[in-house]
Amino acid sequence: MKHLTVADVMTTNVLRARPAMPLKELARVLAEHEVSALPVLDADDRVIGMVSERDVLAKQGRPSPGRPHWWQPRRARAEIRRAAGDTVGQVMTTGPVTVGPDAPLAQAARLMADHEVKRLPVVDDHGALLGIVSRGDLMKAYLRTDEDIKTEVTGEVLMHVLWIDPTTVTVTVQDGVVTLHGTVEQRSTAGIAERLVRRVDGVIDVVNELEYGVDDRKAARGR
Repeated sequence: MKHLTVADVMTTNVLRARPAMPLKELARVLAEHEVSALPVLDADDRVIGMVSERDVLAKQGRPSPGRPHWWQPRRARAEIRRAAGDTVGQVMTTGPVTVGPDAPLAQAARLMADHEVKRLPVVDDHGALLGIVSRGDLMKAYLRTDEDIKTEVTGEVLMHVLWIDPTTVTVTVQDGVVTLHGTVEQRSTAGIAERLVRRVDGVIDVVNELEYGVDDRKAARGR
């Protein structure tokens, strides 16, 4: 089965910032293009950080942070330096979470959830920027039509992977919910079919109404 990858949904025409960009210029770019964050690239177009509107707004109304001291925690010293910064390189978040173009959408979604970010820079093997993938981009997997999902379930999952005669199993799809009805030879096949269908892009849920001729799980336990 072919799954959508990050490359299938990412945005390739990406605005980017450089470390020397003044925050005033960053604010203008963010406002004009109605985006909330930009990847920061070095001279070789490698992603070295992310900078957001939060980094700009954090400076407004904040008193002078003073100078960091050696006895302060490292995070506190970093925050003081960022608060005093006037360029992107001084306030950006370094060590950004990135993803490769061939990663499945599920992997990108897990990265966003685990790191509590709304977007990920997409990079090649050398760390060079290829694009940006956002939460909205990941939602494109759920925009597949019911007919498209049915075609993949029938042709790829049932026929190509499981070698099931499509005349013995009826597949219906309503708003992304797939219902499997019919008879397969073994109980294990019914379970495998459900798991594979759940992995099809755009599937919201699976209703498994498959019956089976032989309970091979019971036979295996009796050995």
